Amino acid sequence: MSNEAANVAILKDAYRQWHESKGGSVEQLLSICDPSINWDSIPRGAAPLEFARQYNGREVLQGYFSQLLADWEMIRYTIDEYVAQGDAVFARGSCAWTNKKTGKVADTPKVDFWRFRDGKAVEFYEYFDTAHVAAAAT
Repeated sequence: MSNEAANVAILKDAYRQWHESKGGSVEQLLSICDPSINWDSIPRGAAPLEFARQYNGREVLQGYFSQLLADWEMIRYTIDEYVAQGDAVFARGSCAWTNKKTGKVADTPKVDFWRFRDGKAVEFYEYFDTAHVAAAAT
């Protein structure tokens, strides 16, 4: 199996568990990350999406998931397409979450960029409709 195929297989399993557990597979997601992962998000921590900011290292990355799951309840998280080249993988799909405070639903297209080294994710960047998600949070 090529590195590209192996990296896609890692992500397919991780996303399947993330979707099926409705966000309960945080430890499994953290396990595919290198200890020095650089994790970032398009909102860059702007209110009201403070959880979606840059995290340097797997230890502090737990904060992303803690804040996300404290404020949002997953409805679904599906990835329909993977594009891999070398050590990079793009995952394209959509997700839907209910904000626990407002009861509003954020349903958005989602693209995640991953970079792997030696079978572990060393870089992550997520893209989603920040305006729609922020509106559901207020």
